[in-house]
Amino acid sequence: MSFWIDTHAHIYTNHFDADRTDMLARCAEQQVNLIYMPNVDHTSIDSMLEVEAKFPHQCIAMMGLHPCSVKKDFEKELYRVESWLQKKRFAAIGEMGTDLYWDKTFWEQQQEAFKIQTAWAKQYKLPLVIHCRESVDETIALLEPLASPSLTGVFHCFPGTVEQAKKIFDLGFYVGLGGVATFKNGGLDTVIPQLNIDRIVLETDSPYLAPVPHRGKRNTPEYIPLIASRVAALQNISMAELMQRTYTNATKLFEK
Repeated sequence: MSFWIDTHAHIYTNHFDADRTDMLARCAEQQVNLIYMPNVDHTSIDSMLEVEAKFPHQCIAMMGLHPCSVKKDFEKELYRVESWLQKKRFAAIGEMGTDLYWDKTFWEQQQEAFKIQTAWAKQYKLPLVIHCRESVDETIALLEPLASPSLTGVFHCFPGTVEQAKKIFDLGFYVGLGGVATFKNGGLDTVIPQLNIDRIVLETDSPYLAPVPHRGKRNTPEYIPLIASRVAALQNISMAELMQRTYTNATKLFEK
């Protein structure tokens, strides 16, 4: 048995309030049967958990603090994350990580938040779901001294090189491929053919980064087959094989 799994989608946001149920039905028609939802900060928890409660067999929540929400008061945000981790089982610690694209002001705090959340991943035996916009090398450098045989996770929306991917794989992590794989100038057309298929998972990052031909519009998990088609072509394998391999990889990652 296998099906498509969207390993990263913010479908609890208000972008989906008008048609969430219908959208999820369309996902099922496309064999996108599991959708993992990353948290952002305290403002997203309630809506995310409501979606999980309403669609428990299709939508699964994570718990973490997004690096763009790491500010001066990040300890308060992390306290909320930790309190939820103590109350409920989540699929992963995420979305966490680093971001040097939007704002470099709180870089030291981002690094501290990264280390704290990585410790929780080890404590609760959960994978990390890592954001690394304009900061892949920095994130790898942060992760290397924290690595252990029991620690795993995914570099979501992987934007990097073959060399960076190899370092990530050596750490026991996966890379998440999404809509950028379909962009003409996305830079991944020469990278994806060289990636280890056993370390790839698929994602949409909905409602952001919609694949071609929907680029610039709202993204949804029902577009996973469009992303998969491009990845399969670049890997020179069939869609059926890619479905099986990415299903296996995501299942291992989240132990679902």
